[in-house]
Amino acid sequence: MEKIQHNFVDVRGLNLHVAEIGSGPAVVFLHGFPEIWYSWRHQMLAIANAGFRAIAPDFRGYGLSELPAEPEKTTFKDLVDDLLAILDSFELQKVFVVGKDFGARVVYHFALCHQERVSGLVTLGLPFMPNGPGISLDFLPKGFYMMRWREPGRAEKDFGRFDIKTVVKKIYILFIESELQTAREDQEIMDLVDPSAPLPSWFSEDDLTNYANLYEKSGFRTALQIPYRGWLEDDGVANPKFNVPSLLIMGEKDYALKFGDLEQYIKSGMVKEYVPDLETIFLPEGNHFVQEQFPEKVNPLLITFLNKHK
Repeated sequence: MEKIQHNFVDVRGLNLHVAEIGSGPAVVFLHGFPEIWYSWRHQMLAIANAGFRAIAPDFRGYGLSELPAEPEKTTFKDLVDDLLAILDSFELQKVFVVGKDFGARVVYHFALCHQERVSGLVTLGLPFMPNGPGISLDFLPKGFYMMRWREPGRAEKDFGRFDIKTVVKKIYILFIESELQTAREDQEIMDLVDPSAPLPSWFSEDDLTNYANLYEKSGFRTALQIPYRGWLEDDGVANPKFNVPSLLIMGEKDYALKFGDLEQYIKSGMVKEYVPDLETIFLPEGNHFVQEQFPEKVNPLLITFLNKHK
């Protein structure tokens, strides 16, 4: 971990943190929530040893990156434009882009707008799904965490009862479940986690401390806006289709598969209407944090894909 370098890049008026290691073809890793650049630590070291350059930014308002003046106005397009500016700053004309959770949505959005800059796509925990007019979240239970956190002020009040470290711990424990995390009307989302519940075996106290320290700096203002409150943002691309090699890695016990017909959408091949050159791999026992849970399985899949398409 000490070999990973940390730099700050002036991106569209904000000072964004970028972690980096290795040399060779560039691979950019985009985190989800409650993750941060650190969630890619296992993959960064592995691909650097395999002859690639790993680059992992903290999104604006996350971790060590600067908080925008008005976090509540952050959009997915901001994150796409930030990524383009980072590539230009590093003089990278073409890269592989890897995204997890809502970071996968940024990967897809970026590739739709800038396919000429993309050598290949790898996403974990989320397939491509079109966004735009007519898209809604009405299929999700009203007590589901995503619906609760879309309500202005509700998550802030819920999280505010605990210190940052406890919030991150509760979310990690919550998100390893295979069912949708849904609260009763008289419950808040943080109440779904038993205070005595242990961390998963693959996530140490040191890992938790690292995450907590990063979120102590940034807080959750941007994180609640993107992804949750901005989820229905229109990508602005008609008839989306990807013409680059793509890999989707899903844990078989990832709760995201319970989002409506998402599992059927993937397994039936419907997703290939948009991403024709897609390879999909399901990892048995894998949960929502599969790249941290099973790096010994994810890393070889990632390196094989990168070597095939470099």
